[in-house]
Amino acid sequence: MRYLILFCFVLCVVSCKPSEEKNSKENSTKEREATEDLSAISTKDFRAFKVLDSKHLSKVEIWETISPQMEDFKEADFNRFKPLILDQDIPTIQQHINARKLSYEQLTKFYLYRIRQFDRENELSLNSVIALNPNVIVEAKQKDRALLNKMMKHPVFGMPILLKDNINTSEMPTTAGAVALKDNITDDAFIVERLKDRGALILGKANLSEWAYFFCGDCPSGYSAIGGQTLNPYGRKTIDTGGSSSGSAVAVAANFCVAAIGSETSGSILSPASQNSTVGLKPTIGLVSRSGIVPISSTLDTAGPITKNVTDNAILLDVLRGEDPSDSKSIFDPPVRYYTAGSFKKATLYNKRFGAFKSLMEDELYANALNILISQGAEIVEIEAQDINLPGFLRLLNLDMKTDLVSYLDTYGNSKLGYTSIEDIMAFNKKDSLNFMPYGQKLFQGIADDSATDEEFSKIKATLKTNGKRFFDEPMTTHNLDGILSINNYHAGFAAVAEYPAITIPMGYTETGEPKGLTFISSRLREKQLLEWAYVYEQASKMRVAPKSYN
Repeated sequence: MRYLILFCFVLCVVSCKPSEEKNSKENSTKEREATEDLSAISTKDFRAFKVLDSKHLSKVEIWETISPQMEDFKEADFNRFKPLILDQDIPTIQQHINARKLSYEQLTKFYLYRIRQFDRENELSLNSVIALNPNVIVEAKQKDRALLNKMMKHPVFGMPILLKDNINTSEMPTTAGAVALKDNITDDAFIVERLKDRGALILGKANLSEWAYFFCGDCPSGYSAIGGQTLNPYGRKTIDTGGSSSGSAVAVAANFCVAAIGSETSGSILSPASQNSTVGLKPTIGLVSRSGIVPISSTLDTAGPITKNVTDNAILLDVLRGEDPSDSKSIFDPPVRYYTAGSFKKATLYNKRFGAFKSLMEDELYANALNILISQGAEIVEIEAQDINLPGFLRLLNLDMKTDLVSYLDTYGNSKLGYTSIEDIMAFNKKDSLNFMPYGQKLFQGIADDSATDEEFSKIKATLKTNGKRFFDEPMTTHNLDGILSINNYHAGFAAVAEYPAITIPMGYTETGEPKGLTFISSRLREKQLLEWAYVYEQASKMRVAPKSYN
């Protein structure tokens, strides 16, 4: 029952309710259909699995090039490095490497060992990793040699990072979890270039809700045809993974990587990050490039980091952000550093005012989080959620993806794929529906069926952005607030259309062991403040506990 309540709540947040102001029967019908379809992209009953393991990917295939390179890394090595790596932040790991207690090669092999041990085809499998970089061990050895030159390096140097499998990288196909894209060999996305330029290691690709959870309509979060069903390490088959960056969050929670990169349109970082007791940041739209990422919406999409702690999140954001001339929404970022040594030493919540929703006060974890914030000097102002709707939300996604996906295929996809429309991909899926789309492709059909004039589409976007900003700006102005406090992805729809940043951080576990996150939301380009507030809360609360069966 608790899941039903949560799903209904999320649906209320992002649903497009029929408006009494509409005069056209056609528009009323479209809005009614949008409401019904939004229930389809809400989280499903995670126990209703039609498919568990991938029918298109085996453990043998994933490991065929990596295992021979792992022969010198034994269980004794794995156990020896555990205390140096498990749940440690990036600065601590770098200290161990600089002290010669650990090397980048050993760090990489440690994560690979864990993935091989836990991730697929065993009683603890999580199906969170969809591909491994066949060159990553060789590249890690190169980082060890480069370390000897003593030149100043970014903290992300040598750190093994997983990418959600809708982010292009040259070493592996970018599939978005879909069989239709299994041969989508590409160049690096803009943000992958930035990661590599600063010395990060691309460890592999993380599973995801197929097509970023805008495909089937009746599937569980965390499912893709290529990757199978991602499972939550805090409760395999009993606790939902969240989506669509499911594999990214699960892999971070299970210590399969230092950090992972996810993407969000509306809740796709915040949801899985909170469901897997990790830290997830959804940046201001345009702060992080979207070029070379399989899209849903050029209006709302963004990439962002998922990490075990706030420090690592700041380090990753510092790398990812940057102006991209090929991204129409790219922001010229002033020289703000999100992480430097001692970045958070002066972070404080004194005299900071946060709005807390009265409707959430009965949640014990939320109430406890508020008390912790108060103990750190914050002022909590009780607010009522505004009665503001998001009409046309699903239509925005339909209309954007209809053109944005084709643009991605033309500009960043593999030219040999041959798809020119959403209908082409739907036709491909119908060739073997049982294996390519066991849950159907209801949302893709909605994209194909939808259309609008330029004027109508512009009006939808303008209304949504206005309403999203009003939802936060009016209480923030009225009560002189610095930010708004939410749970998980409860208000992700409003943050999405407002194009505002949000960060979620572990705030504890329910009686059944389900993780929940405290989510800070603020206005445009306030990522530095969000990270500072989250850091203070993190250090005061110490709520994150690693999943027991994976340590």
